[in-house]
Amino acid sequence: MTRSAIDSSVAPSGAGCVECDANNGWWLHLRRCTQCGHIGCCDSSPSQHATKHAMTSGHAVIATFEPGENWFYDYTTKEVYEDDVDLAPPTHHPHDQPVPGPQGRVPPDWESHLH
Repeated sequence: MTRSAIDSSVAPSGAGCVECDANNGWWLHLRRCTQCGHIGCCDSSPSQHATKHAMTSGHAVIATFEPGENWFYDYTTKEVYEDDVDLAPPTHHPHDQPVPGPQGRVPPDWESHLH
């Protein structure tokens, strides 16, 4: 993993997926861009915004934005890393935010929409 792809001073863009929040969508898990702080939904989510952000921005490394997890993924090497890189807080979505989330926007048949 290239350390230059990580800006530990940048705060996350919010508590949920930027695009899903803008479009009244929902997500399974959240990912954080380590360069700009963009929060996007994971590849199992219906819209896969974290990967779309990486492909359009060229920002190759994401970190989990899930409580209790500490890993990074590099799109260029397709490798997962567990590392002790300190990112600007918060390092995960709020504990009271359900998975999938956010509350009130997840359809009853949510499992049938996953990738």
